[in-house]
Amino acid sequence: MLTRLIPSSKEALPVVGLGTWQTFDVLTPSAKEPLKDVLKTMHQYGGTLIDSSPMYGRSEGVVGELTAGSDLENQFFYATKVWTQGREAGIQQMNESFRLMRRKTMDLMQIHNLTDWKTHIKTLKDWKAAGKIRYIGITHYTDSMHGELEQILSSVPIDFVQFNYSIVSRNAEKRLLPAAAEHGVATLINRPLGEGGLFAKVRGKNLPDWVKEYGIESWGQFFLKFLLSHAAVTCVIPGTSKPDHMADNAKAGIGPLPDKATREKMAALVASF
Repeated sequence: MLTRLIPSSKEALPVVGLGTWQTFDVLTPSAKEPLKDVLKTMHQYGGTLIDSSPMYGRSEGVVGELTAGSDLENQFFYATKVWTQGREAGIQQMNESFRLMRRKTMDLMQIHNLTDWKTHIKTLKDWKAAGKIRYIGITHYTDSMHGELEQILSSVPIDFVQFNYSIVSRNAEKRLLPAAAEHGVATLINRPLGEGGLFAKVRGKNLPDWVKEYGIESWGQFFLKFLLSHAAVTCVIPGTSKPDHMADNAKAGIGPLPDKATREKMAALVASF
């Protein structure tokens, strides 16, 4: 799988990861079983990043349960978030995330949807200095907040910014992605498949022959390769609970990526449906 460097450290990060919103919020052993295979499949294809949050119900605990004690436990890049008001509440919540995910060190701790970010950023800086977390991030999921994300990453030393971006939702290309590149901030892309809505848009449509030169075999790979072909995108994090979908997503990170002209051709095709 292709990797991109995290600008603040020059650590290589595989470009396709895994989101856990809804998909890992499960309770029964039968529901957890395919998730083991999702994680194994991601690893087999070279992916590492698992993104979670206290907002995602049982997801953090399921990630911890499925990875702790396994051969792959230390092969993943663990990312979660703080999502509460107040310093002490934030510390308590983050410590609970460590417990649930069964981590002594968290690879990435993010401030979810910028909730009380000025308070939590101080704690995260202290925890990074102490080696408790490796990277600091901020997140949001709407176009309307891209300006605030840009302002923060332009003025506060952070390592990651996570936001929404897809082939039909390209607001991030205007200022946020260029700002991340300019200021040396890694990017995580949420909602890369439009929460599944993109598949409804292309239902019954055949892939054009010209995408074969990019190794694109499915519409999922088409959508993800479009995003990955933007140089400022570090990693996309589509969510899934199905191993075959994880494999399909991972393949988007393998092989050649479209050039600028082909990107626009791809976007125009989807817009025509």
